[in-house]
Amino acid sequence: MKKVYMYARFERLWHWLQALLILTLILTGFEVHGTWKIFGFEDAVTIHNFCAWSLFYLYLSAILWHFTTKNWRQYIPTTDHLIDQVKYYMIGIFKGEPHPVEKTPENKMNPLQRLTYLGLVTVLIPAQIITGFLYMYYGDKDAFLGTTETLVAPAILHTAIAFLIFAFVIGHVYMTTTGHTVFANIKAMITGWEEEPE
Repeated sequence: MKKVYMYARFERLWHWLQALLILTLILTGFEVHGTWKIFGFEDAVTIHNFCAWSLFYLYLSAILWHFTTKNWRQYIPTTDHLIDQVKYYMIGIFKGEPHPVEKTPENKMNPLQRLTYLGLVTVLIPAQIITGFLYMYYGDKDAFLGTTETLVAPAILHTAIAFLIFAFVIGHVYMTTTGHTVFANIKAMITGWEEEPE
């Protein structure tokens, strides 16, 4: 194995802050919907709104970082090896076959990851932000001239997207365990250095 510096300091900071904020949003979101009681409704709403704004600013800084470093190219979808990647995740990974796409600092994502992350950053996250702000400011006449009745569709959409993001988090955590050791990918996202085959 050889060590490759795969993840820059900002990428790692952004990743872990994002994870913390998303998990807190999920936790407080469930409380706002009455699933459990940990903080109390008012505190859960306050924490949820604080984390929502924090995540919004984190995304803005991530967009700026991606464009200034030209890392946005990592998200450009490709069909090269797409079928190979699907076969690998369905069968090959369980047979110990080698990964069909070589991972490099310039090409960190396989074709399925590119499509998944592109969908997250161009569809789900913007929709979640918009519906969240509608939800947050529906009673503010200056921000949004709406009523409780007009809030129903954004509220349902916001909750549905939250469940999709939660499902993504579960899948993402599982995928981190599929490296050459169970914790190799997590270690790489902490240190920045990934072990790759020679």
